Amino acid sequence: MKVMITGYGRMGKLIEQTLSDAGDSVVSRIDIDNASDLDTLGKVADVIMDFSNPSLTDQLIAYADRTGTPLLSGTTNMTVQQHEAMAKLGEKIPVIWASNYSLGVNLFMHILPQVAAALDGWDIEITETHHNKKVDAPSGTAKSLADAIDPKGAYERVNGRSGNCGARTKKEIGMHALRGGTVTGEHKVDFFGNDEVFEITHKAGSRQILVDGAIGAARKLIEKEPGLYDMETLLFG
Repeated sequence: MKVMITGYGRMGKLIEQTLSDAGDSVVSRIDIDNASDLDTLGKVADVIMDFSNPSLTDQLIAYADRTGTPLLSGTTNMTVQQHEAMAKLGEKIPVIWASNYSLGVNLFMHILPQVAAALDGWDIEITETHHNKKVDAPSGTAKSLADAIDPKGAYERVNGRSGNCGARTKKEIGMHALRGGTVTGEHKVDFFGNDEVFEITHKAGSRQILVDGAIGAARKLIEKEPGLYDMETLLFG
């Protein structure tokens, strides 16, 4: 598999090393300092693996559209318009976006709708913990967990609480972000009922689980027809 990597930070470098160990090749590396290459570069890869940031997304979508290169993206904090543009791109080429590519997290999101339906009326809180260099909060994965629980937006998302916020009287999902040390990633959803608590937690021991999941998804994506895919579809049909 020939891969273009966009976003050559810790994830991008680990993806390159893992691909090399598997006998695949990275044929292009795009980061902020050479993003202008996307404006003139032809098709060089079987797939783009994107773990950059939204400042690169518009150029990347334009490049994938022009060259017909399948796109796998793990970039978080994109705008609504950028997500819409990625969906439109899926009309021409295979595209997948996910906030988290680990098997465990995607199983987490797969079962959450069933848990939420069974525990209807319980209070819900989401807590995510990451290393002290993560720049966005809440994490993209935390937002995806909330979407899995509440796909129709019936709940208000409350990012932390402070001051005299009053009793909990409306449908809401509390979103809490912790930052410190070298924690790769931990996500927990708590369901609070009368006299009992049900919680689900996923802990990532390293970024390797994200890399392995993303590479596995890329291998499946390049065999697909045009469309906007998600990990739910690739893993569970």
